[in-house]
Amino acid sequence: MPNYSRLTREQRYTIEAMNRNGANQNEIATAIGKHPSTVSRELGRLGRDTAYCFAAAHRHAEERWSGGKCADQTLLALAETRIRDEQWSPQQVSAWLVRQDHGRLSHETIYQHVYRDKAAGGDLHTHLRHRYKPYRKRGSERERRGRLKDQVMIDDRPAVVDERSRIGDWEMDTVIGKVGGPVLVTMVERFSRFTLIALAASKDATAVGTAILEAMGPQRDKVLTTTYDNGKEFALHKLLGDILQADAYFAHPYHSWERGLNENTNGLIRQYFPKGMDFTKVTHAEIAAVELKLNRRPRKCLDYQTPNDIFNPLPTRALAA
Repeated sequence: MPNYSRLTREQRYTIEAMNRNGANQNEIATAIGKHPSTVSRELGRLGRDTAYCFAAAHRHAEERWSGGKCADQTLLALAETRIRDEQWSPQQVSAWLVRQDHGRLSHETIYQHVYRDKAAGGDLHTHLRHRYKPYRKRGSERERRGRLKDQVMIDDRPAVVDERSRIGDWEMDTVIGKVGGPVLVTMVERFSRFTLIALAASKDATAVGTAILEAMGPQRDKVLTTTYDNGKEFALHKLLGDILQADAYFAHPYHSWERGLNENTNGLIRQYFPKGMDFTKVTHAEIAAVELKLNRRPRKCLDYQTPNDIFNPLPTRALAA
């Protein structure tokens, strides 16, 4: 993963000297060991019509990173926007600020800001995923599950899937809404954490299978294996595997940790679609919006790149502001 360290005074001196001598941005980037986009941003710090001066640029950078009150307020305003609009965690916001070269604001400072807002009657905390809900043991709610026809258990899954070293290994599950109503089918790619969400008319195997094919059909060239929850809604796994040309495996009953990524993703989705929600009132556009938010959210496990960065890489990519 790339290292997003700050520019040093010496590197800024090199930028000024090479820029004055007519070097292009790629040549300067190679000389200081940075990406050309870093050089481009740095040369534009003082304005495109102003000659770059390393001393002035470094002084401005130090002031920006010093954590003064005005700088903090500007960064906190940016943090609020990301939390409200994208439901990012303070850790994700903190890393994004650094990657975008806005400045440094620790996640602890952002948390403190959220708590102060809550104490003052604000609602910023409601946009965070965790809201300190008490844990309820679910042992009495378990569904008795038998073995599906042609099931291959996770024990026989290739070891390469556990390594998360390639794109193409998916975990599948459902998110239940109002009892007896439509369900959300969730599909998460293990390496990139890229997520697909589909609405199925019911928990019936045919409805769930249809939703999976509609969602994964366009990604067929990026499907190697699928690992399912041990539920009857995935009874058509063999047919799905034949169509997608992917090997299917099943987690053991009540072993949710065998699909830990999917379980975690379902928790993220529940932030937008709470338990017991009537999914008949949810539109495909609303589901697509949540899917987009999850796939462009920076993840710590990806060195704060986004799932979309990894799953759909572009030749030249700039992070969205």
